[in-house]
Amino acid sequence: MTAITQPQLAAVRTVHLRKIYGSGETAVTALDDVSVDFRRGEFTAIMGPSGSGKSTLMHCAAGLDEATSGEVFIGEVELTALNDTSLTLLRRERVGFVFQSFNLLPTMTARQNILLPLKLARNQPDQKWFDTVVRVLGLGDRLAHRPSELSGGQQQRVAVARALITRPEVIFADEPTGALDSTASRELLDFLSRSVSELGQTIVMVTHDPRAAGYADRVLQLADGRIVSDELNHSSRGPLEAGER
Repeated sequence: MTAITQPQLAAVRTVHLRKIYGSGETAVTALDDVSVDFRRGEFTAIMGPSGSGKSTLMHCAAGLDEATSGEVFIGEVELTALNDTSLTLLRRERVGFVFQSFNLLPTMTARQNILLPLKLARNQPDQKWFDTVVRVLGLGDRLAHRPSELSGGQQQRVAVARALITRPEVIFADEPTGALDSTASRELLDFLSRSVSELGQTIVMVTHDPRAAGYADRVLQLADGRIVSDELNHSSRGPLEAGER
């Protein structure tokens, strides 16, 4: 018997999602009736060839792009029913983002960059949570450094910590290893995996790299705007052995 995913277990849910760019004869269907649950505490990789719709799915699910039709839920809140102000507030409080470009403020230290979302929301940091995030991401000795004093891998880890600091319901990562070398990529993916296993985080990652997808618990394959494969990844790796770092 096939298990049915209950809505309350989903951090993010899309229902009959369609995204069409353009109109008439020039219309391009980027997403074609996509319904999928991204379960809490799970690391999901979205893969597919260029033009398959993988980035569009992530952008619509994160509320960064408006769907043509269908519904998107973060928890039990329907994004597709929110006005711009409410959507901006929800993204700030309940969603984290990690992109290929680190987007760190150069004049701020790593600590200040990590805490920036809380400062913008005028919320006080939870010191215990901050210490936990810093420990998992191995940034304890880099907090006073500015981005120019950090390696690419360290900068991306600061970006991940910044995404984690608000305890979002889900983190969306768009090709997060694209600007990193193989060693830094492996370390970052290990840290993302640990944030799921040790912190209970939910991560949805778009990637073209099968090695990056190998760290995920689940892999979605898209083609022509549709999900063509949805498989658990039984070979996903845990934290790297010390000798591999």
